[in-house]
Amino acid sequence: MKMRMLLPACLVFLAGVAGVAGVAGVAGGKVGTLRPLDGTTPGGDDSSSTSTREDQKDVALTIYNGNLGLVKDVREVTLPRGVAPLEFRDVAALIDPTTVQVKSLTDPAGLRVVEQDYEYDLLNPEKLMSKYIGRKIKLLLSDGTSIPATLLSNNSGPIYEINGEVRIGHYGQVVLPGIPKDLIPNPTLVWHLDNDVAGRQRLEASYLTQGINWKADYVMTLNSRDDGGDLSGWVTLDNRSGATYENAALKLVAGDVHRAESRVDRLREEQAMAKAADMASAGSFREEGFFEYHLYTLEGRTTVKDNQTKQVALLSANGIPIRKELRYYGAEAYYRGQYGAPQSDRKVGVFLEIANTAPNHLGLPLPKGTVRVYKADSDGGLQFIGEDTIDHTPKDEKVGIKMGEAFDVVGQRVQRDYRLPRHDQAEVEWEITLHNHKHDAVDVTIVEPVPGDWTMLASSHPWEKIEAHTLQYRVNIPANGMVKVDYRVRIAW
Repeated sequence: MKMRMLLPACLVFLAGVAGVAGVAGVAGGKVGTLRPLDGTTPGGDDSSSTSTREDQKDVALTIYNGNLGLVKDVREVTLPRGVAPLEFRDVAALIDPTTVQVKSLTDPAGLRVVEQDYEYDLLNPEKLMSKYIGRKIKLLLSDGTSIPATLLSNNSGPIYEINGEVRIGHYGQVVLPGIPKDLIPNPTLVWHLDNDVAGRQRLEASYLTQGINWKADYVMTLNSRDDGGDLSGWVTLDNRSGATYENAALKLVAGDVHRAESRVDRLREEQAMAKAADMASAGSFREEGFFEYHLYTLEGRTTVKDNQTKQVALLSANGIPIRKELRYYGAEAYYRGQYGAPQSDRKVGVFLEIANTAPNHLGLPLPKGTVRVYKADSDGGLQFIGEDTIDHTPKDEKVGIKMGEAFDVVGQRVQRDYRLPRHDQAEVEWEITLHNHKHDAVDVTIVEPVPGDWTMLASSHPWEKIEAHTLQYRVNIPANGMVKVDYRVRIAW
């Protein structure tokens, strides 16, 4: 059965984002005019417009492996003619404001950005109280009555003046007349827009944000013979960016995208909130090459909530050929000195290998992630037998998974001879003993990293020089049996 990498008809969104530093670029050839100091708007309305997520008509989200997301937020707003501010609320808390772009989809040439601000002085009780120091407030008492007071200080607790007396500490419930304009409930972008025609327009804002990431998780089920199995893949999304993306067109970029990191980036990332857990299967993906990366597009749409971990199906493949291999590794240090006692490296590693090819029901780029392997026991219940991480793997390459160490197959090596014929040469003889305590015969690969310019002088078994500094044996050990491999090499430095 072929692998299904499900993907279809979402528009590909990966718009280039150009940075702006404090002042956005001016488009359309006409330069807007800044608002005068008296707050009036030349030739237009001096009112301030506000846009929230309720105005959102479309949102697209592209997520990278490196804790980075690209957001395209389309909203419908009413704009006056002339220069006027627009508060664009409900953006990501970890937004990089230097990457913001805004444009009109309705009248691209008639709307220009004069100035841009990012407001993140968010509303909280301490900041709200500090804005009313020296001002009149009300204190609501337990009997339902209220008394006027002046807030003198809010340092380590409130201090009030009530009827000419100074009161320290809480004294009833504080009632404030309103929220100061310089405090906002959510992170907000504020633009001064120069608009030619008053009325409804669709604006598209795009920006980069930290605090959002994705990775691939794979589940493999081995058959009873350990030579095949089924593979399913999931995309795990982790959103701590401080925003919810409702019914979003989702794309994922697999690859290592380089970014210039700053200290501010790291500090903002550390301020991200702890995640909640939520798993959902919302669709599947189609894959395409994109620049030097790979792009995965979700079929349909999905909602990615703030502080949420979500899983979406990535792939499914049945009947994959799998090769199990037992490997016994040596080390370069074994050839540089004399050893009087047997080496205690008795562990034999267990590895699984998959060829990522079309004949093996795969043949598509696999994003990096964790592969967890299960196998049914004698009662038919699946048991966890190991996991490993894989890197981004192109098609037609092999995927190696280390499962752990063999229990019933052990090894031992003894140095039988060590000589120095010359100051720049050594002759070393090793004996490797492998014991198989299973009721079935097993094949073991012996991998010996041999340093320097080496020559095989004698060997008890056929051997291969698979790399410049790697010697390899493949031996079969009978059930409840033992095999000894002896070899002697000359090494020159």
